[in-house]
Amino acid sequence: MKLLTLPALLLVAACAAPATNDAISAPTRKTLWPEEKEGSIEVRFGDDLFTTVHFDALPRPYLYPLLGPGGVPMTRAWPQEEREGEARDHPHHTSFWFAHGNVNGVDFWHPQAKHGGVIEFTGRLKELLKRGKRMRLRHEYEWKDKEGKALLHERRTTLLGAEEDTRWVDIRFELTALLDEVTFRDTKEGTFALRLHPNLRLKGDVANGKAVNAEGVTGKAVWGKRAAWVHYQGEVEGTPAGVAIFEYPGNFRFPTWWHARDYGLVGANPFGIHDFERKEAGAGDHLLKKGETLTLQYRVWLHLGHQTPEEVAAAFEAYRVQAEEL
Repeated sequence: MKLLTLPALLLVAACAAPATNDAISAPTRKTLWPEEKEGSIEVRFGDDLFTTVHFDALPRPYLYPLLGPGGVPMTRAWPQEEREGEARDHPHHTSFWFAHGNVNGVDFWHPQAKHGGVIEFTGRLKELLKRGKRMRLRHEYEWKDKEGKALLHERRTTLLGAEEDTRWVDIRFELTALLDEVTFRDTKEGTFALRLHPNLRLKGDVANGKAVNAEGVTGKAVWGKRAAWVHYQGEVEGTPAGVAIFEYPGNFRFPTWWHARDYGLVGANPFGIHDFERKEAGAGDHLLKKGETLTLQYRVWLHLGHQTPEEVAAAFEAYRVQAEEL
């Protein structure tokens, strides 16, 4: 498959369709259809917005909005935009993001902190491959401290998929050390995360969500536990819907620990062993020597209706089989 640069996007996407009249109506067909904006890529499934990939955002990239089938919003709007009745806590919870709270003492989780850092788009790689109901994006970043010194190079691959009743985002992070030593330090503040729609919270005035993990642990007790996946579901603005994060079984320290709170934060964190298991400080540290790469890979799965744990487990198994495509 040939990788295509964004300037040629609209021409190639049309040419990729069969040479029939259907190609003319490609944007309205039930395929994934991208539109490049300034610093972002808007992705639609037919006429319906799926998500916007803010690849050039600072202090770090993120996806927002993240919409399930039928346009159901799955993540909190704030701080990206105002939505009536939403809590305004944790301004660093930017819908769908990847960061960590202590990398060589730099805080990428709280970028506004005194020792906060930025995850900056390099512009060196921006590719897109579209094929019907699947779309792949690749971008490169540097993780920098406040003085502009780069600690890590990141190669990020995002694969988006859609069907009538489900959506999913597969994402892989390849992190390469640029210094002699780069350490992901033991803290609960990380790492790959969503901030869910207020209706999917487990507590609060509008909360009606329920949570379960792959080990059968439910409710707020999923926090700090190891599991292959965590699933939240409820009534989102009157529509039954849910979201799960699946971890790739080949990941470092699989199954991961979950920084999954009852107020709507869901984060996969392989480094926070001290906080999650009350072990000695630094038990979760992970050192990369210069040139070494750590790869982490996940799927965010969005659905309509209510799903049993067995149905979620079946969706995870499907992801496990498909994960090598990324």
